[in-house]
Amino acid sequence: MATIVERKRADGSTSHTAQIVIKQNGVIVRREAQTFDRRQAASAWAERREKELKSPGGLTKRDDPLFVAVIDRYRAELNGHIGSTKDSCLRKVADSKLAKLKCSEVTSDRLVEFAKTLDVLPQTRSNYLSHLSPIFDVAEIAWKYPLAKTEFDNAVKALRILKLTGKSKNRDNRPSLDDLDRLMEYFRGMRTGTCPMHKIVPFAIVSTRRQEEITLLRWSDLDGDRIIVRKMKDPKNKDRNDVRCELTPEAAAIIASMPRVDERIFPFNSDTISANFTRACQFLGIDDLHFHDLRHDGISWLFEMGRTIPQVASVSGHRSWSSLQRYTHIRQTGNKYANWKWLEVATAP
Repeated sequence: MATIVERKRADGSTSHTAQIVIKQNGVIVRREAQTFDRRQAASAWAERREKELKSPGGLTKRDDPLFVAVIDRYRAELNGHIGSTKDSCLRKVADSKLAKLKCSEVTSDRLVEFAKTLDVLPQTRSNYLSHLSPIFDVAEIAWKYPLAKTEFDNAVKALRILKLTGKSKNRDNRPSLDDLDRLMEYFRGMRTGTCPMHKIVPFAIVSTRRQEEITLLRWSDLDGDRIIVRKMKDPKNKDRNDVRCELTPEAAAIIASMPRVDERIFPFNSDTISANFTRACQFLGIDDLHFHDLRHDGISWLFEMGRTIPQVASVSGHRSWSSLQRYTHIRQTGNKYANWKWLEVATAP
């Protein structure tokens, strides 16, 4: 039978350590222990492990690899079917002190301490945890590693109570025409460069495309006023989420102005686009403007011109119209970019 030992921590909280000792002929052949924040969790773990140890082959020693090895195995077995953001988060975790622990040592308190080391916003910290969650599900169930999901769940609960995690808030930032004029003037001075930001920025607005989506557009996927947008972001569908979207006349005109030097219409690096935009905003003193805000501005622009939710979704690629509900307060106010001189610059060869 397992025993549960309660101890007071330095911070005043109570830990519950479940201990399992198995003897054969008076000799201890197996000893295991796990520490939990709640007694119920400790009892549940002990009951489950005792059943496992009593099953045929249960006393065979389980592998207890380093957490980094489990992360690497998870990434390898997904075999490329993983988003770039998630992969970046997992690589950062793999380089942390947490990853150097054995699976059995990855407890709730250590997960909380790791989360505290992340110098990010609460919503970003939540994203890290959401990317780690399936690893705990797979490791314990499919690979039989002692990586306890209960420890992870307890850490998530504690971080939420401590306000160290949180949900992302919808950004409502839209660039003013003055800010955009200054950006375009800045980028026009860089037109000899390899990344034509004077085309990409207007295209991001009038097409409502994200920066990575822009770099994946292909000439072969262009069909009149429609184009296939590859790997469109969708939290419910991470794999091969290719969507056929409508092109506004302005977006189609910018595409038509691009030279055919590659199978991609905009054969540039997504990180380069992001870095160029951030650097320009810093140089010009434009505060709190992200490249993704251009998509928000483009969607708002479509509503302002009187498009309905289905019509906007056909351009933006939203499969759930509920995601566009926050724009319904917008009333038709006309075409913000009707006389914007930079659209003519963007559509020039």
